[in-house]
Formats: sequence, C-alpha cells, structure tokens
Amino acid sequence: MRILPVLAAATLSSTLIAAPASASTPVLGPTAYGYGGGIATVDATATAAGLDVLRHGGNAVDAAVAAAATLGVTEPFVAGPASGGFFVYYDAKRHTVSTIDGRETGPATMTPTYFIDPADGLPYDFQEARVSGLSTGVPGALAMWDDALRQWGTRRLPGLLRDAAAVADRGFVVDAQFRQQITDNLAAFGQFDSTKALYLPGGAPPALGTIQRNPDLAATYRQIARQGIGAFYRGPIGADLVKTVQHPPVSSNPVGTWAYPIRPGVLTMDDLAAYRVRRPAPTVSDFRGLKVYGMSTPSSGGTAVSEALNILEKVDPSPADVTQVLHTYLEASALAFADRGRYVGAYTPNEVLKKLASDRWAAQRACQISPAKAMAKPVGPGDINASGCTPAPATATPDNGLSTTNMTVTDRWGNVVEWTFTLEQFGGNGMVVPGRGFMLNNELTDFNFTPTQGAFPDPNLPGPGKRPRSSMSPTIVLKQGKPFLALGSPGGASIITTVLQILLNRVVLGMPLPDAMAAPRASQRNTAGIQAEPAFHTQYGPALTDLGHTFGPDMAELGAATAMEFTRHGGIIASAEPVRRGGGAAGVVHPSR
Repeated sequence: MRILPVLAAATLSSTLIAAPASASTPVLGPTAYGYGGGIATVDATATAAGLDVLRHGGNAVDAAVAAAATLGVTEPFVAGPASGGFFVYYDAKRHTVSTIDGRETGPATMTPTYFIDPADGLPYDFQEARVSGLSTGVPGALAMWDDALRQWGTRRLPGLLRDAAAVADRGFVVDAQFRQQITDNLAAFGQFDSTKALYLPGGAPPALGTIQRNPDLAATYRQIARQGIGAFYRGPIGADLVKTVQHPPVSSNPVGTWAYPIRPGVLTMDDLAAYRVRRPAPTVSDFRGLKVYGMSTPSSGGTAVSEALNILEKVDPSPADVTQVLHTYLEASALAFADRGRYVGAYTPNEVLKKLASDRWAAQRACQISPAKAMAKPVGPGDINASGCTPAPATATPDNGLSTTNMTVTDRWGNVVEWTFTLEQFGGNGMVVPGRGFMLNNELTDFNFTPTQGAFPDPNLPGPGKRPRSSMSPTIVLKQGKPFLALGSPGGASIITTVLQILLNRVVLGMPLPDAMAAPRASQRNTAGIQAEPAFHTQYGPALTDLGHTFGPDMAELGAATAMEFTRHGGIIASAEPVRRGGGAAGVVHPSR
C-alpha cells in the first residue's frame, strides 16, 4: 500500500491511507460505504485513479483499466504490460455475466518436456526455471485492457495510459511493503543490469520514504497510447521484450549470488503477434439461492469454487457449529483440489467442467465427508465416468505461485468488474525489459514440469501455444438476478480457498462483509497439512485437530482480497484488506458514513 508523494508527510494509521488531495475526495481506508460507484484495490494510488474516473462519468470498465494501468506503476512486481489475468463483468443493462481470458500463452515451439533439462533428463528446479527466459509467456494484459474497453467501456486506452504515465513520472513513496518485495528478490533482481538500475540503486533496495519513479515505463505507456497495442504485439516494444527473453540482460557485476545458470527463452515475435484474448462462457452454480459466476479454463478457479460450494451445500453443516462449518469447508476444498488436479487444464471439455460443477457430482464427493473424522490427505479424485463414492488413488500437484493482485469495481449504472491479474511470482522472472520499465512474467512455470497424475493424463503439461492452468477466481454472485457480492484475491492456489472462505464467512456464518474479509484464514489444498494464519490456528486449531486435521507451518497471511456488497436502494460496501499485504484501499463516489 502506498500514498502519493504529496501526502508523504501525513500522519496516518496503519489501516488508513490518503487519496490525492482534493476538497471532495475522502480519506481512503479498507472499507467504504456509499453509492454512485466504488472501487477496491490493494493500492491507494490505483484506487484513487479508478475513483477519479468514476467521479467524472466513466463506467466500471473505464475505472478498472485506469486502476490496472496505475497498478503497473505502483505494484510493478505483480502487474504491468507483461502481466495477464481474468476479467469477469456484469452488464447491468443486459443482466448478463461475461468473461475475458487474458492469460499468457506459451511459445508455438513449446513441448511437454519444455522444463526438462536435456543434460540430465530431470526437471529444472523451480527457481532455475523461473529466473530465465523460459518462464515468460506472451502477455495478455494490454489485449485484455483494450478488448474490455472496446466491448463495454466509454473511454479508450490512450487517455487512461497517459494518466498512468503521469503517475510513473511523478513517482510514489517507497514504503515497507515495496522495499520488502525487492529485498525478498534481491538475488534474482541483482543478476540483471536493467532490474538493478531500476530497483537496486547503489546495489541495495531503495530507502524508505524515497520517491520511486519509472520514466521508462511512462515512455512505454505513452508510445502505446500513440501507436496502439500493435506497438507491443507487433512492434518495437514487443521486439525489445523478445530480445530480453532470448538474450537475458545478465549483469557482469551482479548483486548477490544465484545458484543457477540464466537460461534463454524461445519466445518470438510471431508468438506475440498471434496472441488473442478469449471470451469463454463463465462457470455458474447455485449456492443457497445465489447464482455464483466465475472464470472458466484455463483458470480452475470457477470450477473449484463451484464444486466446493456444492459439496458444502450437500453436507449443510449448521451455522451454529463453527467447527463443523470449518471442518466441512476444509474437506470440501481437499476434494475439489483433487478433482482439479486430475481433470482441469486449458483444454478440459465443457461437459467435464459442467459435471464437476454439478450438484450430482457434489453428492458423489460429499458422501466421503464424515462429521466426526477428517479424511487422510491427500485424497484421491473422483471417477468422472462412474457414480457413487469412487475415489481414485491420491495424487499431488505442485503449488508454486504466490503473487497476484485483484480489484473490484462498480459504477452508478450497476455494472460490476471483478478482475484478477498477475506476473505469477512477486517480481515475475526478475527481468526488467531494458529501456521499457516493466518486468516480465514467469507464468509458464504454472505448468506442471512433469506428469503428476500417475497413469492418467496430466491436463496441465506444457504444449504449443497453450495457456497454463491458473487458480485465479474472480467471482460475481447474483441474488434474485441482481449483484449481491463480487470478490477475488491473490495468493497462488490459495486464491480458491480465500474466495471460498470469504463466501463461507458472509453467506453461511452471516458475518458482515468487512468482518468476513478480516477473519483469519486457512487453506486446505489436498495436502497433508493445512496452511493457516496464526490467528486461525490459535482460535480453531485445537477443535479441528481433535477431528483429525493436521496443520503445516503457519503462514503470516493468506490472500489480499478485495470485495464489494450491493445493498438496498443502490448502496454499496467496498472492502479491501485492513492489514494483509500492508492493507488495501476502498473508495466510493458518494460516501454515506
């Protein structure tokens, strides 16, 4: 979370941040109540950018793209021109939910053995694959921004990019969160001259309170504003990206040591020019009278959220027994992740996805859950071709992704955007494109490096032009045909469980939305030990351990969600994290409290 330089000297609490100074702009905190439109992101500057668009007549899509472009400046280790993601949109006029798949794609020459070292026939270590040209996929961000605006926006990309360029020129104050992300990546960033120049001035992370500017990114944004996204996908910006992938800018004077060779990638200009966004139908399921819409493949989020909610509904634990509710949530999550690993990838047939999200399938899986004893983990996937309780041998899938960002936006007309996007790890593959000011993604490491499903086909192996499976779960929930909730989160595979737990807290346990967001989290992704935040482990661990659950090492935090609830008479509650990832920022056009 960052504040603009003009406010650097202001005294603010740990959960309150300030928007750009204006007589009519309120202080932005983690929760805002009001009407007329609103936005929640992880960053005050991005929220202020989107709110400004809403206040001056723009719609939710215009505001979302303004905020996304700004996050490319202020959250450069998760966002920017080389990112990709998934966009879920509710059209208030047509009462429809649509999606855009802006996920990255692999090169046309990619094969299932792409991440196998030819020297020894073994898969690369994750960090060896990540910090290399091999890990970078064709970015979908700019195509997604442009497509969303052309379909539903009232503004065009050039003006929004110029506004974000002004933020890059002006800069922002380096806070503890930003500095820590650089410190955590010091050895990787220190291997590349272009990254060192931008983020390791003098060979060290920038000092707290200094101003971080990015004139190269400002120039890149302005060039795209002048020339269109073709400058990226078919022109000089793309050529610089490809050159960086094929010839990493390795430093002759690195900062820190790196244990692996920096391998070049094979991405080409033809790969960039061939990129297109997809517009798959959203996933949809019923839960307690609500319609839950999510993202289809190559994301597994919509399917996994639907399956777990359906299992929860079949078991139907009493809200009065919080231990049983959490026990069922953890068991349902494990079952959904087992099925995700076996069946869900970029090319999963629609009939399989529909079955996984069906009540009938939920009944086949829910019958394995006992209220008295947790299942041994990992559990096996169900047999898609059979009926009844038919678990298969257990398998495990990798879970390396950590970083992402999310936003939630609505406007005065009732349109809603839920949008999750990422570079994959914090800092992507570690390389800033020289002279361009943006970091490259490492999205291709979301593929499984080797088969994970035993004798069965692995749906998430690399392939030519293929999109890797994602856990991003932007979700819009309708009640009686109108928006009730919208939410999403970062966090790798724990995105799915974070979205599930917020829905569980709000819908099943009846918590107010800000409390549902702030409550301690736990994530069971079909592993032997539950990942949990310390407060969850302390509060609920003893009772869950008595049921046979086991816990792995605690996580300091899980997710950094944003959400929005739509109340009576056009009211909204915009909600961001009060503490996680330094806290988020929510704002509304017309505050009511």
